[in-house]
This record gives sequence, C-alpha cells and structure tokens, in this order.
Amino acid sequence: MTASCVRKICLTLPTHRECVATITALAAEAAYAINRFDVDVVYLILDSTDAATFGRHAAAVGALPATANLTVLHLDEEMQRDFLSEVIARSEHPQPELIMDLMLPKAVSYGACTNRAFLIAAALGCDSVHRRDSDIEFQTHGGGPLFPVHHELIALGRPAAEVATDVSEVDLDPVDRHKPVVTVGASYIGEMSVDIEEIKRLNPQAYHDIVSLWAAEGISEEDKRELVAESFTGAVREPFVQDHSVLCLVDPMRVEMGNISYHRVHEEIPLPPMTETIGSDYFLIHLVPDSRLPGVLHNRHVVNRHTPERKTEAAFHPYHLRLAKFFLSMLYLHVIYQRMQEEGRRLLGPGYRIRSERIATIVRESTRLDRAPNIRRLDQLERAYRTLGGRYAVFAERLSARRGLLLDEAEKGMADFALLIDVWAPLVAAAKAAGPAPLPR
Repeated sequence: MTASCVRKICLTLPTHRECVATITALAAEAAYAINRFDVDVVYLILDSTDAATFGRHAAAVGALPATANLTVLHLDEEMQRDFLSEVIARSEHPQPELIMDLMLPKAVSYGACTNRAFLIAAALGCDSVHRRDSDIEFQTHGGGPLFPVHHELIALGRPAAEVATDVSEVDLDPVDRHKPVVTVGASYIGEMSVDIEEIKRLNPQAYHDIVSLWAAEGISEEDKRELVAESFTGAVREPFVQDHSVLCLVDPMRVEMGNISYHRVHEEIPLPPMTETIGSDYFLIHLVPDSRLPGVLHNRHVVNRHTPERKTEAAFHPYHLRLAKFFLSMLYLHVIYQRMQEEGRRLLGPGYRIRSERIATIVRESTRLDRAPNIRRLDQLERAYRTLGGRYAVFAERLSARRGLLLDEAEKGMADFALLIDVWAPLVAAAKAAGPAPLPR
C-alpha cells in the first residue's frame, strides 16, 4: 500500500505480439479505475516482442495522457531479467539459474510471463493483479467501454458476506461467506479463443477428434460431444443490457485469463511454467473454486480477436504445437484438478490461505502417471491432422518425429511446476523485500 493507504492495484498486459490499440485501451481502463474507485494503478506491460515492435509499443506508451495515481511500467525481457536476478538472489535459492529458467524461459510461456507479473506486483505492494490479453477489445454500451475492472474492484479482497449486498445474485454456501473474495472474472465473445475455426470448416469429424482430446480419461461419448461443442467458444454473444454479477465458486469454464483478477491467491501459488503450451496459465482458475474460495462471475466479457500474425504460415506450426502440448498436459492436469476437488476445503490453512505444500505434493505425484493415454492422444491427433491434408498433414509428420520429446516435456512440465511451487513463497517474500528498487524508474 502507499503511504496514504490508498489501495494499489496492478493492471497487467503480457504480450509477445503487436498490440498498440490494446495498450491504449488498457490505459483508459486504468484511468477509469482511478477515477471511480480512488486507487493507485500500476499499469504493467511485459513485452517480449522484437525490437521494432517494442519501439512502436514504447511510442504508444509515451503518447498516453498523464494521469494522477497512474504508474506505467513497460518492460522488455532484459529489464524483467534484471528484476528477477535481484529477487532470485535475495531468495538464496541454491540453483538460481534453474529458477531463472522457470521464470523467464527462452520459449514462450504464458504461465511464466504471468508469474513475473505476480512477482512485480508483490514488489510494488499491489493488493491485486488484473490480467488482460493483447488480442482483446472492450465491449461498449451507452457510448463507452465496459471495463471489467469495475466488478473486480467492487469485490476483490472483501469478505464474501459483505460483497453479497453488492452483486446481482448470490450462489455461495453460507459456510464459505466469511472467506475473502479472491478472484473476479468473466469470459469473452468474438472469435474462438483457440484459432482452429478452419479445422471445423474443413472437417467436422477431425475437429471433434482433435478437440475431444481435452477430455479426461473415461468420460462418455455424450460428455465428449458436449465438451467439444462448448470448448473455446466463450460466452453466448448477445447484446449487453446491464451489469450482472454472481457471488459464487467461479466455474472455470466461464472465465478467461484475459479477463481475470486475483487477490492474495497469486502470492500463494504460481502458474505452471510450461513452455509452448496453450492454457498453461489457467491453473488458478481451477484451484480457487476447488479450494472453496469465493469469487465473482460477471458479464463484462471482453471481445477476442485473432491478430494477423496468427494467420501467417510462419505461425502455423508453432501454434499447433502449442495446442498439441496443451492436450498432452491434460493427462496430468485432469488428475490434479480431480485431486484438488476431492481435497476441497482441506487445501486451505490458517487465514484461508492455500496450503502450497499440499498442492506441490499433488502436482509432483502426477508425474508418476502412466504415459499410455498420452501416446493414444498423439496417435489420434496425428490421424486427425493427416485427414485434413495440406499443411496439417505436414504438421502431423513433424509431430510424429517429436513424439518422445513431447511426452518427456509434458511430464517435465509438471515436475518443474512442483519445484516452482516449493520456492514460490521465498520468491514472493524476496520480491517484497526488494521493492521497486530493481525496476526501471
């Protein structure tokens, strides 16, 4: 908190693509938060783009209007590395290079990038983190944008019993109403969150065979069909009429990581640092309701749009590799989610804080799972891509050549995650101790 005890929040935008329009739009959301809720806002842009794109982003940041109580931090990867070096050194971990690789890997990692935002927010004394994505826009209503931060700041950090009077609907067991609200989120409308609409048009059966790989082992064919129909489609697109919010255990299928916020829980458990894996940043979306912590689900959905670079031939193979690795990660994550659901309230310790050691154990135990289901996933995935022909068939051949490596990486991703959970508390403490000193001014 600041010296005047004004609440400080972190609005963060991780990006590895051009997003000048989004940078400007989020600055407006920050100004809205300041004007409506009397908060200090750190607008944190974590930029992994090339030098030319970073320059365009920097120009957009430089053109933002000066706003009282707003601090804009636009950090390239070297600036982020400098911050992490200081924090990791303070944590006194015996393998600093290993921790650096988990926090700032050479490959794309959605989880690791958001983890860096979590640590920087902790260093700056922010009470909450509000994440957006680079490929979103805001809906408009009544002549102005619909900012999700509106619902987020109404509820985050307050006891659920108090928030109950400020939401449209309450669907929360009375036994959970004395706990703090630790997450507020919504979904998206617009284009699919995963860019596979072309597959659906080319061959609906291949689309089913691919998307159904998201399903847990043993579910019925009917449940698979329902999952495929619902997957990656976001919220029902209908005209926004008025705000609606529900105090509840937030359903993971109803929120999106580009429209989410967290209080406290992000300082207790990080996100999986898996590389080149779609969906690797969704862990807390599951953990919060599984541990019976309250949240708020609202209807200020963002608009998802596919940026042009995602449609290029150069982006095709890396994108579909990330999708394949997502399906392989689900072997482990489905079991982890099931275990967390079974544990329920037992995952919480004093003060309703997550028992991180229990989560680390569950994650680590998942690495002992038989790989046979993932071998079957790869078989089905290759068959489906081959039936599509063209560049999809070429991708299937590349996938086949990397089978062993992909299986190893999926298992290692969980082992790395367990390790990061083990060291997360010391890293957060070190970030708070370091404060803003390692960050550019």
